[in-house]
Amino acid sequence: MRRSAALVLPVLSTVLLLSGCGSEHAGTPNARSGAATSPHRTRVDAPGTDGVRITAVTIPSPSPSPTRSHSVHADRLPTDSGVFAEYEVTNDGTQALTYTVLFDFTTGAGEVMSNKWETVRDVGPGRTVRGTVRLGVPAPGASPVTQVEVAQVTKVPADEAPPAAGTCPPSGVRVTADRGDAAMGLRVVGLHLENCGTRDYTVSGYPQLELLDQDREPVEGVRILRGSGAITTLTEWDKPPRPVVLKPGETAVSGLVWRNTTESGTPVDVPYVRVRAKAGADPVTVTPHLDLGTTGKLGVRPWQREQR
Repeated sequence: MRRSAALVLPVLSTVLLLSGCGSEHAGTPNARSGAATSPHRTRVDAPGTDGVRITAVTIPSPSPSPTRSHSVHADRLPTDSGVFAEYEVTNDGTQALTYTVLFDFTTGAGEVMSNKWETVRDVGPGRTVRGTVRLGVPAPGASPVTQVEVAQVTKVPADEAPPAAGTCPPSGVRVTADRGDAAMGLRVVGLHLENCGTRDYTVSGYPQLELLDQDREPVEGVRILRGSGAITTLTEWDKPPRPVVLKPGETAVSGLVWRNTTESGTPVDVPYVRVRAKAGADPVTVTPHLDLGTTGKLGVRPWQREQR
């Protein structure tokens, strides 16, 4: 879920117009959708955003308006819009990285009609990996998409990236963060711990956290508070921590809570958080994009068994 607040790295967005010169006709009419025909593929030669570059876009041409008919027919079901972008990710660094990219599909006026997350794993130094991102089924009543934007890019060391769904790392535990929630300036992001191994796994207390800046260097001046930390009232967060024994397949939950209030001083943004489930555990770097404002506080929930 994309949060309502704009939590983005200070990078330039790459806006790609899907119309203009250089279009190539490709494919055949989409007879199923009835919404568009004759896809146009446009090559793109534009600078990328933090190693991510769109190389081509495809958007179908509008179909002619249907003529009036008195015959009875069934409404067509929504189908794929046929809009997609081809992209490439280039790692100019010295270590393998996993990239998470947010693509925005927008109107000519810049209004976002949809957004898609893509994760590109284990891009080695000097390597380029190519992929495709699709708009899919547009929302009911959505305006036509005419642009694609690389809205956000994060990248973490490949050996610290959250594992892919269905993949169990050698440690036997999976640590991930959800997309979070935001309301009236209050932000909450969940941390999830799954025992995907073959032995019981025990955690007690709070996850160990390191707050990292855009260059994945430590952020100073932020207090990490146990529980909701007077940031808000969350009963489950303020319960005394207890040991949690997870059998294979069981999960525990923790979380981060903060406010983005900005008063005097310089606002603090934390794009990365390095998480250890407990002392000595392998680190996992998640990307919750903490917009801490000038509060200087972050509350942490103790590990608790996740109820399903």
